[in-house]
Amino acid sequence: MNDTVLSLQTLSKGYNHGKPNEIRVLREASLDLQRGEVVALVAPSGSGKSTLLHIAGLLDQADSGTVRIEGAQMTGLSDRARTAIRRDKVGFVYQFHHLLPEFTAAENIVLPQLAAGKSRKAAEARAAELLARVGLSDRVSHRPAEMSGGEQQRVAFCRALANGPALLLADEPTGNLDPVTSDTVFGALMALVRETGLSALIATHNLELAGRMDRILRLDNGALA
Repeated sequence: MNDTVLSLQTLSKGYNHGKPNEIRVLREASLDLQRGEVVALVAPSGSGKSTLLHIAGLLDQADSGTVRIEGAQMTGLSDRARTAIRRDKVGFVYQFHHLLPEFTAAENIVLPQLAAGKSRKAAEARAAELLARVGLSDRVSHRPAEMSGGEQQRVAFCRALANGPALLLADEPTGNLDPVTSDTVFGALMALVRETGLSALIATHNLELAGRMDRILRLDNGALA
């Protein structure tokens, strides 16, 4: 099995192509993320962090450069193939949890598994297991409005890991939380990541949290260092 889970090579991305106000957000950005590695992505707002994560997670495409996930080339795939890879190999976490309000914590974690073809019994067992790992066994039947912000974000982490992805991409996952809750939630995320052995690329403004990861990448003028 390929030990490089995510490889981004010389990615470039711009908006308003060919116009005087063209904005280049990525300039030949490259990185390799190894299996089990947790890497912080640090940069100011508007610097291209979200664009980089969206390209890495196949939600957007670069103007040039290559994306490989577990050694497989992603460039040129059909929309259907990209969707299947996102479902099976990539988990996403955002600053806002985006949980479905009409469903319980467990149901929010079960639904992506059903979409991937798992049985309801297996999906419910997986949801219960993940919620227990983040200390939310008593919130299985609660809807998002009945949970705190930190609890909702922990459910979002569980949902992102429901299908056992190889890669987790997180965009400011604790950015909407107060410092104490942020620390608790980040600890839960790191525990989940370490226990499952997946690789993670986590964008954050919080340098203290970044320092708890394996290494830090800075996005500076569109390039990674």
